[in-house]
Amino acid sequence: MRPFAIKISIKAKLGTLVVVSVFITTGLLLVAVRTETELRFITVFSVIATLLITQFVAHGLTAPLDEMSTVAKGISHGDYTRRVSGADRRDELGDLAATINRMADDLEAVDRHRKELVANVSHELRTPIAALRAVLENVVDGVVAADPEMMLTALRQTERLGRLTETLLDLSRLDNGVVPLKASRFEVWPYLSGVLKEANLAATQRRLSSGSGHHTRTDVHLHLDVFPPELTAHADQERLHQVVANLLDNAVKHSPPHGRVTVRARRGTRPESLLLEVQDEGPGIPEQERHKVFERFNRGTVAAPHGPGSDGGTGLGLAIARWAVDLHGGRIGAAESARGCLIRVSLPGIARARD
Repeated sequence: MRPFAIKISIKAKLGTLVVVSVFITTGLLLVAVRTETELRFITVFSVIATLLITQFVAHGLTAPLDEMSTVAKGISHGDYTRRVSGADRRDELGDLAATINRMADDLEAVDRHRKELVANVSHELRTPIAALRAVLENVVDGVVAADPEMMLTALRQTERLGRLTETLLDLSRLDNGVVPLKASRFEVWPYLSGVLKEANLAATQRRLSSGSGHHTRTDVHLHLDVFPPELTAHADQERLHQVVANLLDNAVKHSPPHGRVTVRARRGTRPESLLLEVQDEGPGIPEQERHKVFERFNRGTVAAPHGPGSDGGTGLGLAIARWAVDLHGGRIGAAESARGCLIRVSLPGIARARD
């Protein structure tokens, strides 16, 4: 914004046009009187001069309106990339151009958020569906018996599918960034043990289709390390499940054959806070890539995933994990590690958890 720019309204410009036209006409009449020029010539010259000035002023007023109309039509058809020039004008048209550009920015952000939400939910729906299918296929094929424990696992996956489906029905709040956390106190060991068990179960399915890729990694060992064993935390268990499941999926995908993925849980500095670490034995993340591994659709610079049955994935898993951690007011990032990739998550517990 120019520091000493004076705003001139369109009314003032039109008034100036009228005054200038009168002065031109009056001046030409005076010239005609003093030079004895015929009145008809003076009239023609006056009309031509007035039309030229009017055309110049009118073009300056109508050209921005034509551009605004074009941009507005593009926005109505879903093109939010175009912007109106002339937002720095010091008149009503400049204000209108700035307003249209702000509206386009807001609509573009809403559309991007909507697409990201659909991608997030689609990504999260695949994992419980794959795990549920694995359970049912094992029962049908006679690999395992339909005992109560197996049916309980299937029931939990079905319940998780139901909760994720409810998220789709709550688009209005999610589009506005209002996602309530249902935080509660829970025991960390049995909770994480269940998440790891589901991950192992899902990996037994033939050609497992997870949210991050298609793999059949059954050669990677998952290890859980919780200290103290009676550790408790305060968080939204459904959102935390998203974090751990996606970090596990990413770690398994990049593990070498017969590798090991370790999930560590420790008590944080605040009451009921939690420190989580997920570490693999893969190639790790180059230092220059660590700041963008949590961006959507970022698949890193690793030439090929490790182990049989892996692929590069879609790059949504870590983005979803960061989204869920941010909802808690926590932090997530790639930490220094002598071997493999180490992702560290810090959840604030009761002090900052949002209900």
